Amino acid sequence: MKRNIAILALTLLTLFTSVNTYANKDKDYWKDKVANMTEDQKEARITEMKARVQAIKEIDKSQLSREDRKALRQELRDMNKEAKAIGNGGIYISLAGVIIIILVLLLVL
Repeated sequence: MKRNIAILALTLLTLFTSVNTYANKDKDYWKDKVANMTEDQKEARITEMKARVQAIKEIDKSQLSREDRKALRQELRDMNKEAKAIGNGGIYISLAGVIIIILVLLLVL
């Protein structure tokens, strides 16, 4: 009984470790690819990706084979990862932060 539990625990540990390693490799790949691009190249690539996404949306997917649909999904995922790597992020403010800012503005004014 203890042996079965140990084997199950080891299997799960190995499974989750390999998934995390793959995710980090993929993330670093897109960062490295985008790091060598100029701003003009980034803008041009974003424009190309938008046009491709629009073309994919217009495709009649009911006529495609399973492998073709799977390839389109993978292409969209890759473009999404690349777009996230190209983007400069942004400023995210929580709801509590917004409330505090409003209260401070009310007290000052």
